[in-house]
Amino acid sequence: MAVASAPAHAEHGHGSTHSRIPINRMGIWLFFFSDALLFAMLAASRFYLTGTERPHELNQALGLGITSVLLLSSLTAYRAETAFEHGNVAHGRAMLLATILMGAAFAIGVGFEWSIAHWVPSDPFGTAFFSMTGMHALHVVSGVLFLIVVYVRAGKGHFPVGNTWAVTSMVMYWHFVDVVWVFFYPTLYLV
Repeated sequence: MAVASAPAHAEHGHGSTHSRIPINRMGIWLFFFSDALLFAMLAASRFYLTGTERPHELNQALGLGITSVLLLSSLTAYRAETAFEHGNVAHGRAMLLATILMGAAFAIGVGFEWSIAHWVPSDPFGTAFFSMTGMHALHVVSGVLFLIVVYVRAGKGHFPVGNTWAVTSMVMYWHFVDVVWVFFYPTLYLV
């Protein structure tokens, strides 16, 4: 009488992809919470350093332009996620590519803003501005890199219907980065 052995992944405590999703969701929400604290401290430091003053040389048009691009990229990221969930890989990849390009445009816009800034990092507003936009741009650039990985993997057929957690989590990260900017933009450009 042969005894059936448990699958190898069960012996090592590894469940299927679907059984890990609740743990993955918890992990990403904990990451968002910890990262949100960092961004909240940066925003609070802006008000601590400068109150509600901002330089009149701040390029309002550029700030609004890069904000619009970033918010639009959230729409294309959402459409990419929806397309993958419905098995439309070609449309999903097209929307990922649009998101990647808009994320890159945002980062370039921030870099351009830095190059024309009339204040230095040692000024109180400069300290806040370069810290906030730098940390946010770092998150955007890392998001763009992760989106590129998802784009390439999608082209290789890695995300069939029902197994799109990688796409979903990346889009959640992208939305998080966008929401942070929704708070940073008025903090830097409007107050």
